[in-house]
Amino acid sequence: MTRIGLIGAGYIASWHADALKTTPGVTIAAVCDLSESAAQALAEECGAQAFTSLDALIESRCCDAVHILTPPDLHRPLALQCLAAGLDVLVEKPVAQSATETREILAAAEAAGKRFHAGHNFLGLPSYERLKALVQDGTLGRISSAEITWALPLSPLRAGPYNLWLLREPKNLLLELGPHLVAFAVDLFGTPEVVFAEATKPVALPGGDLRPQGFRILARAGAVDITFTISMVETQDDRAVMLRGSSGRARLDYASDVLVVERENSSDLVLNPLRKQLDLARQRFREGTRNAFVQGSSLNQGGPYALSFRGMDAAIWQDRSLPQDARFSGASAVAVMQVIDDALALLPPEVLAIKAPAVQTRAPKPTAMVIGGTGFIGRALTRRLVADGHDVRVLSRGRHGPFPDLPDQVETKGVSLYDLEALTESMQGIDVVFNLAKSMDKTWGEALINDVGVATRIGMACEKAGVKRLVYTGTIASYDMSKRDRTITEDTGFAADMSDRNMYARSKAECERQLMKLHRERGLPLTIARPGIVVGPGGPLQHWGIGRWHGAGAVRIWGPGDNILPFVLIDDVADGLVRMASRPSAVGESFNLVGEPILTARGYFNAIHEALGARIRVDSGNLTAFYLSDAVKYGLKKYALRKTGLERPSLADWQSRAHFSPFAIDKPKSMLGWRPEPDRRVFVDKAITQANLIGI
Repeated sequence: MTRIGLIGAGYIASWHADALKTTPGVTIAAVCDLSESAAQALAEECGAQAFTSLDALIESRCCDAVHILTPPDLHRPLALQCLAAGLDVLVEKPVAQSATETREILAAAEAAGKRFHAGHNFLGLPSYERLKALVQDGTLGRISSAEITWALPLSPLRAGPYNLWLLREPKNLLLELGPHLVAFAVDLFGTPEVVFAEATKPVALPGGDLRPQGFRILARAGAVDITFTISMVETQDDRAVMLRGSSGRARLDYASDVLVVERENSSDLVLNPLRKQLDLARQRFREGTRNAFVQGSSLNQGGPYALSFRGMDAAIWQDRSLPQDARFSGASAVAVMQVIDDALALLPPEVLAIKAPAVQTRAPKPTAMVIGGTGFIGRALTRRLVADGHDVRVLSRGRHGPFPDLPDQVETKGVSLYDLEALTESMQGIDVVFNLAKSMDKTWGEALINDVGVATRIGMACEKAGVKRLVYTGTIASYDMSKRDRTITEDTGFAADMSDRNMYARSKAECERQLMKLHRERGLPLTIARPGIVVGPGGPLQHWGIGRWHGAGAVRIWGPGDNILPFVLIDDVADGLVRMASRPSAVGESFNLVGEPILTARGYFNAIHEALGARIRVDSGNLTAFYLSDAVKYGLKKYALRKTGLERPSLADWQSRAHFSPFAIDKPKSMLGWRPEPDRRVFVDKAITQANLIGI
């Protein structure tokens, strides 16, 4: 068995882990991450050892190879260290930040006699292997042109989080997405020569720094003209490879694992178009049926993205006695990164320039702390506090925050939310703490550690540091909102047993319960806020509080969509939070921050069409059908896949997602003097027009 370690336990690591579990001849031996909780959680799931340092993993000698899954700026040093230690490496794309760095990794692998693999996962798709076979056996004839497209919304460009690596510099967007496209071309035609490149549709990040939302690159490989297109605005998902040959045209939808080939036939002018369309219909029926069977037989574990990783891992690890697969070789990685470097070199310098941060004239003296300050609500709250004359300390996982224009007023500090002493130290001199942190957990056990445990620890740190006020942000989702004839106020309690509610609603309710216990028993100066469906500048188009989205162009709303939804503007939420922190009478109280009754779900989407010209397909969601589907999945996961700690579905939980119950907001109005926007025209302008929901 080849023993593999995962370096990095973030989002992409779970895809690698699931693929490796199905790959013959390998076992996951270790998981390494700076976050002990993240490493431990994934390690337990994989039956592996957990490490918090690469040195410790190497010294343990528990691995033969590693997958490097960290942010790209760490790929090169980690790969060099692992190769020097005698480990084979697979590096997620982009394998490095330039072709030069990639060559260094390849040279180190050759010197160590080890293998360096590039994580170009889409080349492992079954449908891509079929497409490549069509090219090689001449079915398509002589290929004259190729169009390779990545059109998929990238919401962080418009709604954050803004501290991600891919947003630090304009070039990072091409480095992040470009390898997917270029890897296809390199594998099919060899290394292309770039002849033109442009960046399009710039959007301003907080602080006014511009980032492109699109790239177009023209290249040539022999006789093949190649167009690479990247679009990150809110658009129809179109991730495809289109090849035009003398004998046929092939289109690979690599996001769906669908390959369709269009050929001419020899029928007369009457039957020719009919036969052509019937042939295309037959192919699409075949592809759709095959995909449905794969998804169904795998209990939804065999989607195209998962299959791409499985195909890649099988090609790399299943039989290491074979020569290295050229699709995932270090040489291929160098070629891919060189094409991207060449494209970047053709872009105007001003496109790649980073706006110089504002010059700091004094060190901030924060009296307010925002935990989760880089999120949607946290960003607006921080800027509101600064506008009110406060300096703010923002706790974040990293040192990069979305406030480059406020160096005199905002400091971003990285502190572990699992370290009570570090939290207490970070609160010295702080009068008010706003806790907006949340975790997205799969099991109740994880939620108790990562959400409830963290919220309680922050409360204890506030006690020890002598903080005058803790404002905790819960959610209206914790209420039972399934009944149209019941009006919800702050006196409406949560259910005593919430084990049949979704994890987010249940976890937030338990956080409130534990914090109120600290208030009653130990005098924690606590105020609780429960925002509604928050909208406005910096928020996403695809808001899951409204419905289930299928790309940017279609949504199935929770329920019929004829009831008024508890929308609230982001600026009104920030105003409410500030008022809670300043009112002595708010201690020990909770407030539902829900706006005036203005829009239904259907009214919201009609307003988007009127304001932006974007007609989103809106379908009603049958809540009973949602519940029954959820119940079937629950049974399959529990009894077929033997998973534990699952959420028990209920019809009331699904009905609550439709927000049937109206809210009365007399309490925040009377106690806080809070006045959410009452004018529909102004509300729509702020929630939709100013929010730049489409990105165009």
